[in-house]
Amino acid sequence: MVGNSFGRIFRVTTCGESYAGAFRKNLQIPKELYGGLIAIVDGVPPGIKLTADFVQEELDKRRPGRTPLDTPRKERDKVYIFSGVMEDDITTGTPVGLIIPNDVIEDEHINKHKSYKEVIRPGQAGYTFFKKYGQFADNIGAGRASGRETAARVAGGAVAKAVLDTMGIDVIAFITEIHGIKAQDNITYEMAKANYRKNDINCPDLEKAKEMIEELQRIKEQGDSVGGVVEIIARGVPAGLGEPVFDKLQATLAHALMSIGAIKGIEFGAGFGHTKLKGSESNDVPYYDEASGRVRFKTNRAGGILGGISNGEDIRIRVAVKPTPTISIPQGTVNMYTCENVKVEFNTRNDPSICPRIYPVCEAMVRIALLDALYVAKGYRAISSNIDPRWDLL
Repeated sequence: MVGNSFGRIFRVTTCGESYAGAFRKNLQIPKELYGGLIAIVDGVPPGIKLTADFVQEELDKRRPGRTPLDTPRKERDKVYIFSGVMEDDITTGTPVGLIIPNDVIEDEHINKHKSYKEVIRPGQAGYTFFKKYGQFADNIGAGRASGRETAARVAGGAVAKAVLDTMGIDVIAFITEIHGIKAQDNITYEMAKANYRKNDINCPDLEKAKEMIEELQRIKEQGDSVGGVVEIIARGVPAGLGEPVFDKLQATLAHALMSIGAIKGIEFGAGFGHTKLKGSESNDVPYYDEASGRVRFKTNRAGGILGGISNGEDIRIRVAVKPTPTISIPQGTVNMYTCENVKVEFNTRNDPSICPRIYPVCEAMVRIALLDALYVAKGYRAISSNIDPRWDLL
């Protein structure tokens, strides 16, 4: 398996599975070493304050079993920093290593997953993993295709956050839609910050959030699931990040976000709304802002990116999240070993919607992508000494 690293200079590599360690329970080793998830973060500068508690705060946002809307799997997601940090919790400049042990790997749940290993679970990666890895594919809890894999991403994103915080760059994500129930339009950064995590689904529109929660409770009782929309805002991103051809900033951000298993669509700024506008309506009009001493734009339909390069405005992204594929309703499928059509009810633990726990994963991937782009831009500018420093907006 390849493709387990993201980033060029600031680079996060992850490994581990949903039930890693399930077959090591009989070995004479501590439970913490049965298995879990690991993140190795390259490119962390020296001198950054980084504690396990700081990383844990991010992990707790996506930790399962926190609310009645979550899967009942109650992993602690306890993180340990095992390299890259020394005295006073200060980074040394060497790779930061983080480990998150799997706590909840009881035989009851392992055996339930085993009982389904021959059949394709609709909406999941079992069939494609079988075609790629054959009979050796991990068939317990979806392996690397499990949503649990994202915990390592959040840990890596927390390291990126520690660096971005020193630059005044903030990334925030929130829910704007659940199963067709939509929050108010044009939620501002200020509103999102003021109402951040004030309800179990992290929707800044507090009234609409109540309707969304009621809908999720109703869907959960039916044994079904629904999708929704997550919006991400990155504030404080300087102009000049990104490359104008194949490595456009929106291409890098799309790569980061679309690598999350449940994400099925993405748009920047006005997104598909541009198809309904004239050029005179779509264009963001620039002006020189004396207060900030830089060029600003009267609107932000471009979502903070022009020509593949950041323009200094807020970067705004929306992603479509599909319904949780594991549901407790009988579905038609195929036995991959006998090639028979069968009907199965996959009665395992699941979330009625992935949205309430996926927004911190979105924040993490955007942070990793932006910090990596900052490294590239700063390095390029450092050796471009002939550029007039008046244009140095970094």
